[in-house]
Formats: sequence, structure tokens, C-alpha cells
Amino acid sequence: MGQSWRVDETYIKIKGKWKYLYRAVDKAGETVDFLLRAQRDKAAAQRYFEKSIDQNGEPETITIDKSGSNLAALEALNAQRDTPIKISQDKYLNNIIEQDHRAIKRRTRPMLGFKTFRCARILPGGIELMHMTGRGS
Repeated sequence: MGQSWRVDETYIKIKGKWKYLYRAVDKAGETVDFLLRAQRDKAAAQRYFEKSIDQNGEPETITIDKSGSNLAALEALNAQRDTPIKISQDKYLNNIIEQDHRAIKRRTRPMLGFKTFRCARILPGGIELMHMTGRGS
């Protein structure tokens, strides 16, 4: 415990349509997890949080922007838990992840979007891996 995540989503173009890449980083800016979803709603956000918590453990605090779907998903998760995760809504604390989106955008922009959802799901994994090893973590 004792960890804090900053969570946000960014857009990636697939077949000319925008899809949503959910991402989380810790206080130091290290990537915690990511998930590409077709929708930006409570179900997509809840799936992302469940996956991230299963793979990385439960954080003490999650900072989100003013997104209603993220808030609704976290409140639904907290309703099922004995010890709730503290939710912080502060757009300025999320500047770490907003700046971190640049690495994904810088790599994907020259591609002019992806042709398939499968490719778009696989490639950010490689980008995140390169990004994490480039920092020396």
C-alpha cells in the first residue's frame, strides 16, 4: 500500500475513429498500467480499474480529472470493498500523466492512425515498454 496513481485517458485514431487509451502512472511518473477501449463510459473505466488493481495491487489514492465515468467506476468499485480507495479529483495533480501522454502521441502521430483495433492494442504496449526502459526503471 502507500501508493498513489494518476489516471487519465487519451485518444488514438483507429480506422478513422477515435478510441480511448486509459493509462495510469505513479507519483514518479512510472507507468502502472494501460488499456485500450472502444468506449469512454463507466463500464470501460471499471474494467480498466479492475485490471490494473488485479495486476498491480490496490493503490491508496487514485487521482483523476473531472471525468464522470472514471468517478462512477471508482465509486462502484469502492462499494464492493471493505477499505475504499481514496478518490482525488484534481486536474493539476494529473499534469504528470498529461505530459506522459506526449510519448504515446509522439510515436503514433506519424502513423496517421491504426488500421485495426488489434494492432492499436499491441503497439502501445511496445511504446510503454520502450518508454519505461528509456527512463532506466
